[in-house]
Amino acid sequence: MKSGLQKLTRRFDEELKFFKGWIDQPRAVGAMLPTSSVTARSMASVINTSSGLPVLELGPGTGVITKAILERGVAPEKLYSIEYSADFVEHLQVEFPQVHIIEGDAFDLDATLGDKRDLVFDSIVSAVPLLNFPVDRRVAYVEDLLARIPHGRPVVQISYGPKSPVPPGRGNYTVEHHDFVFRNLPPSQLWLYRRQLA
Repeated sequence: MKSGLQKLTRRFDEELKFFKGWIDQPRAVGAMLPTSSVTARSMASVINTSSGLPVLELGPGTGVITKAILERGVAPEKLYSIEYSADFVEHLQVEFPQVHIIEGDAFDLDATLGDKRDLVFDSIVSAVPLLNFPVDRRVAYVEDLLARIPHGRPVVQISYGPKSPVPPGRGNYTVEHHDFVFRNLPPSQLWLYRRQLA
């Protein structure tokens, strides 16, 4: 009973923190509530844990997806999480002390990653609210991410619209629908982007 109450209290605290982030920076936070654990697990499912490569997470928020990535089997020291909000960064550093939590802009990864800019990642898990940005910036974002992972490996992106936030035919990438998760508020669409064959 006590652990159930603690879990409920913790979830309420996370939702309150997320809602505050949404109020303070609506363009940086895509939804009013954190991603559901069901959605987070579906996003993490694309990771190949036997590749030996690190994983890049963009827009971890309160850490629901971060937790799912770790539960997938990624070692904390192999996870690099980029968060724009200083408040979320502080929270994440307490919750996940062994994960590389980096405060910065996912649209300027060379600067944000610093001396880690040349790392090759197995895959990239993105919860950046792309619909808040112009299409050209979204396309450039995905192109940049795909240059950081091996050919054929995916970038998984969450969105809340009916179509891919990065439209097909605008660059050297393919678009694939990965999942529709009704058990998310609002219901979420998950999309995969991969580098096209040369």
